[in-house]
Amino acid sequence: MRRGLLFYPKMAAANIQKNGRMYLPYILTCVVTAAMYLMISALAENPGLSQVLGSDTVSYTLGLASGVTALFAAVFLFYTNSFLLKRRKKEFALYNILGMEKRHLCRVLFCETVDVAFITLAAGLLAGFLLNRLLFLLILKILGVQGPLSAVVPGRAVFNTCVLFLVIFLFIFLNSVRQISFKSPAELMREERAGEREPKTRRLLALLGLLLLGAGYYMAVTIKNPVAAVAMFFAAVLLVILGTYCLFTAGSIALLKLLRRKKGYYYQSNHFVSVSGMLYRMKQNAVGLANICVLSTMVLVMLSSCFCLYGGIKDIIALRHPRQIMISAGEPADGEEAIIHERADALLSENGLTASEPLSYHYLSFAAVKRENSLELGSTESIMDMNRLAQVYVLTLEDYNRVTGEDASLKDGEILLWEKGGIPSSVTLSGREYAVKDEAEDILEEIGISFGGAENLLAVVKDEAVLNEWDSLQAAAYGENASARSYVYGFDTDAGPEKEQSLREALYHSLAANPTDGGAGLSLTVECRADGELSSKSLFGGLFFIGIFLGLLFVMATVLIIYYKQISEGYEDKERYEILKKVGMSGREVRRSIHSQILTVFFLPLLGAVLHTAFAFPFVTRVLTAFGMTNVRLFAACTAGTIGVFALFYLLVYRLTARAYYRIVR
Repeated sequence: MRRGLLFYPKMAAANIQKNGRMYLPYILTCVVTAAMYLMISALAENPGLSQVLGSDTVSYTLGLASGVTALFAAVFLFYTNSFLLKRRKKEFALYNILGMEKRHLCRVLFCETVDVAFITLAAGLLAGFLLNRLLFLLILKILGVQGPLSAVVPGRAVFNTCVLFLVIFLFIFLNSVRQISFKSPAELMREERAGEREPKTRRLLALLGLLLLGAGYYMAVTIKNPVAAVAMFFAAVLLVILGTYCLFTAGSIALLKLLRRKKGYYYQSNHFVSVSGMLYRMKQNAVGLANICVLSTMVLVMLSSCFCLYGGIKDIIALRHPRQIMISAGEPADGEEAIIHERADALLSENGLTASEPLSYHYLSFAAVKRENSLELGSTESIMDMNRLAQVYVLTLEDYNRVTGEDASLKDGEILLWEKGGIPSSVTLSGREYAVKDEAEDILEEIGISFGGAENLLAVVKDEAVLNEWDSLQAAAYGENASARSYVYGFDTDAGPEKEQSLREALYHSLAANPTDGGAGLSLTVECRADGELSSKSLFGGLFFIGIFLGLLFVMATVLIIYYKQISEGYEDKERYEILKKVGMSGREVRRSIHSQILTVFFLPLLGAVLHTAFAFPFVTRVLTAFGMTNVRLFAACTAGTIGVFALFYLLVYRLTARAYYRIVR
């Protein structure tokens, strides 16, 4: 009885050892994924994060990363297990033929799943415990925050990790049982050779793939407005992903058949074997190639964007905080502007500081839809209206001249205008036409009111009366959602970051609160550059951390898919190349044929990923604008660098996996 109980565990352990070439990468992936999930979950649950500045943003970022990691683990481990199961179906069929019943095979599968789950949790939890402190130090360094360091792994993180992976392995086992139990040995034997028939050319599917991909590319190129880009980003991504799968499924077959019809290319020893081999196997490989292409694109876009945001923090801070201290008051009444200046000067004097580079102006801001030379006020219900959306900023000529140092003049009915791409001769606002006398300077970023979510437009009007007129028009159009006029006062000091923060707090309590000493209690906000730096590092550092963390996961997934693809094809091609050698094909010709086949298939997903990234570049640039990142050169450099490094890494993976393929087929 005891021997009977130990038979299945021993057989399971022997099977794992015998199939080590297939199982070892799978187990390593399970262990690494479990360790990464434990670490990110431990960081999200760490009590020390609640005591650091920007903890809300950091906690949300880490929680998002842990959720994505959990979803990735479930989908990817389930997917990679299918490679193992397909390779071993012939083995299970032989066991069944030799007398083992399906229930016995299920017991073996159960023991194998338990072994892998035990190794995954034991090694994954141990690695997670050892690396947790290092990861915690890393994220504090990236975010630039300080607080009590706690490298303890919370029990909840351990519990979540155990539950997640036990559930994943349970479903993997049930799926394996489903595929083994309801098929005869003959069907299991044929499964390994699935796709050996020449696939039909699916022209409609290929055409659909081109249309979907073209629609995604068209959206990426034509949508100019950052608001529309953010709104349509996931729609464009979905179109490109669906188009990629359709093209790899149907388009690759059409391409191979086209190459076969080219006699000069096809009837060469290396091309003849490689094209025919790929053609008969493309039906089952298309999804794997599409997965590699999509994952590679995700890595390239995500890493380049995160590197750009993190590397451009200084540019974003300079855009949002043109002066160290920025005071913004909504529609101050008569005399309240003087109170702001007086109390700011008094606090500076108390702290032994002086204001330099003062900046002050009134402005009105509202959204409008641009149609040729007119600005229409109202809702933007269609995506086309959203793509024409502009954020209009209105300054009086007096404030404009003070900020720029110019001495411009305007007559009744005239304005100065700045917009990207040139100015028209006149502008119509709600039926009222204004002549554009000249082009204004682009001072929006310089004075810190540039909004990254839409195309910006600056209008300079003659005086306060015209400003009131524009204000009345937008108030009538938007009602309770209308924008309020604002007054901005900013200045620099020679204070350090800590003193700058204390000065900001003192200014706020003096101006915005209702002090007992007869304070005005104004409705305003007070910001300082030091706080802006910390909040920006918290936000963009968190995004950078997620990008690196998830990028490593996706790279690991790409490598494993490539590895299993090469190993599976190696076993399938072994007999084919043995026959070719027997009929007179030299070893050199065999090697050239293998090289041609691997090179063609292997680098097709990389070329697709680079093409996707190139078309996504203008689209992602507009999405980054919504975050305040307007440095296109920096993003171009980050994208080019990411593609270069990833291509080198991809080449290294190619060389390593190609060697494994050669060892199998030679």
